[in-house]
Amino acid sequence: MAGSRTFGSKFHFRNSRRRSWWNITGFIALMIVIWMLFANVSLRWLHGGEGGNVFTQDWRSYRSAFNLSEFGGVGDGVTLNTKAFEEAVRVIAERGGGQLNVEPGLWLTAPFNLTSHMTLFLMKGATILAVEDESKWPLMPPLPSYGHGREHKGARYGSLIQGQYLEDVVITGQNGTIDGQGNAWWVKFQKKRLEHTRGPLVEIMWSKDIIISNITMRDSPFWTVHLYVCDNVTVSHNTILAPLLGAPNTDGIDPDSCTNVAIENNYISVGDDAIAIKSGWDQYGMSYGKPSANISVRNVTLRTTVSAGISIGSEMSGGVSNITIENIHVWGSKRGIRIKTAPGRGGYIRGITCRNITFNNVLAGFVVKTDYNEHPEGFDPQAIPIIENITFDGIYGRDVRIPVRIQGSKEIPVRGVNIRNMNVSLKYNRKRVFQCAYVEGEVILPIYPEPCKSFNLYNEYGKLVKHAVPENVTYADYSF
Repeated sequence: MAGSRTFGSKFHFRNSRRRSWWNITGFIALMIVIWMLFANVSLRWLHGGEGGNVFTQDWRSYRSAFNLSEFGGVGDGVTLNTKAFEEAVRVIAERGGGQLNVEPGLWLTAPFNLTSHMTLFLMKGATILAVEDESKWPLMPPLPSYGHGREHKGARYGSLIQGQYLEDVVITGQNGTIDGQGNAWWVKFQKKRLEHTRGPLVEIMWSKDIIISNITMRDSPFWTVHLYVCDNVTVSHNTILAPLLGAPNTDGIDPDSCTNVAIENNYISVGDDAIAIKSGWDQYGMSYGKPSANISVRNVTLRTTVSAGISIGSEMSGGVSNITIENIHVWGSKRGIRIKTAPGRGGYIRGITCRNITFNNVLAGFVVKTDYNEHPEGFDPQAIPIIENITFDGIYGRDVRIPVRIQGSKEIPVRGVNIRNMNVSLKYNRKRVFQCAYVEGEVILPIYPEPCKSFNLYNEYGKLVKHAVPENVTYADYSF
C-alpha cells in the first residue's frame, strides 16, 4: 500500500509537470499567434489594407503631424508641389486639425489654401517658393471694402498662402522662408503687362485666432501679409524683406479692417510701407463699415526708402482707432510714421498713441498728409475724414531733416495732438523744421527742436507758458 501511494504520488507529480509544461507552451503559442495577428493588423493599418477590410482606412487620419514629402512633395526647387500642399491640407481638414511640416528644401508651388486648426511649420532650411507664372495664380473677386482691385478694375490675383473664414491657424517654424519671387511681377507691373491687381504673399480673411511667427517672408508680388477683417491676430518675431527700390507696393504687414492685433518683435525692410493700417477705400470702405481698432505695434525695426515705417491709411474709410505704437526704430528711411488721407475718404483716425519712437537718418519723422488724392470712380469729395487725439510721448533720433510735419487743411483740421519728451538732432540746420498747418494741441516742454506756434506750450509742471498761434500755411518744399 505504501508502494502504491508512492507510485501514485510520482505519477500524479509527473502528470502535473506535463500539464504545466503544456500550459506554458500553450500560453507562449497563444502569445505568438496574438502577436502575429497584431503585427498583421498594424501593417494593414499603416499601409492602407486591402479590399473592403475594416483596416483599410487611410493611416494618415490617425496622426496629427505630417511631413509634406509624405504627400508626394519634392523639395528640389523644380517640382511643382501644389497638389502635395492641397492633399496635406485636405487630410488635416478631414481630421479636424493638425500640423504640416515643410522639411528643408525648396518647395515650388502655386497658391494654396489653409484650413482651420492647422499649423504650417517651416523647418530650418525650408523655403516655400512661389511659382512665377501668373496663369497658375487664381483670380479672386475684389474685396468688398475696395470695390475693385487696387491696380485694375475687376478681379485680383489671390495670394500664395490663402485662408478664409478660418480659426486657430498658426504659420510658424524654425525661421524657414516664404519666397514670393516677386521680381517677375514687379517688372510686369512696371511695364503695364498685368491685367489684374497683384496678389499678396500671405492673405488671411474673415478669420480669428491667427499667429504668424518665427519665419522669413521675402519678395512678395504685392503686400506681404494682408490681414482682412480678422480678430485676435499676433504677428511676431518675423523678418520681412523686399528690395528698397524697384519692388512697388511690397508693404510688410497690413492689418485691414482688423481688431485686436499685436505686431511685435519684427524686422521689416521693404519697398513700400513697412506696416500699413487700413480699413477700406472711399465709398466702398464707408459702406462696408469695418474699422481697424485695438492694434498694437511694438518692438519693431523698420526701413523703407520709398514710404513710411508705419502708415495709417490712405485707405482708412471704415475708421481707425485705438492704435498703440511703442518702442519703434525707423532707420535709413524716407518717413517714420505717416497718416495719409484726403477729402473723399470719410471715416476717422483717432486715439493714436506713440511712445518711445526713434528715428535715425530719416527725412521726415512724423507726417500727417491730408491731400493724398488717389480715389476710385464715383467717390464723394464731400466725405471728409476726421483726425483727432494723437499722442507722442518720447520722440528721439538723429540725422532727421524734418522731425514733425503736420499738414492739416481747412476741410480736415488735425485736433488733439499732444507731444512731450522730444529730442531729435537735425540733419541740416534750417528754419521751420517743425512744420504745422491747421493743427491744434499742446506741447509739454522741454522739446527739441522748437515746436511750431500752433501748440499751447506747457512747462514740465503743467503750467501754461504760451498760447497757441494758429499757422495755416502749407510748406511744400518737397514731397512727403
